[in-house]
Amino acid sequence: MMNSNPKNTQKTVLVLGYGNPIRRDDGIGQIVATEVENWNIPNVKCLALHQLLPEVAETLSLVDLAIFVDASITGETVELLPLKPLETTELNWGHHLNPQSLLTLAKTLYHKTPEAWLISVPGVDFELGENLSETAKQGVTIALEKIKQLIT
Repeated sequence: MMNSNPKNTQKTVLVLGYGNPIRRDDGIGQIVATEVENWNIPNVKCLALHQLLPEVAETLSLVDLAIFVDASITGETVELLPLKPLETTELNWGHHLNPQSLLTLAKTLYHKTPEAWLISVPGVDFELGENLSETAKQGVTIALEKIKQLIT
């Protein structure tokens, strides 16, 4: 999808793309993470996940920058939002988390969290299937550009 790879970065980066790839546009996050992985940039690790799991907290605590990528059912444009851990540690940890809960878990267990961003990409088709809508394809391209800007 991208023609030019961004230059190497000194900071350690984790791109976490999550969603369900067999629910069409819900797979946006995994597609973006896989594409960034194909850039082969040292110090940039990518995880394409069905959902955010507590087991990722340790990996998250070891990087300088975390970029979460997910599909949005409500947005109309690709949004870049800063993330911080939640103020409370009294959370009901389940089998899967949202980005802020995962940051909070990393902070609680490992006493460190990275700078973190959420790239929210609009989707319009969440039915069964693997092809992205045109809206989602355009959003993926924009998300990749935003990641390129964050890591260089």
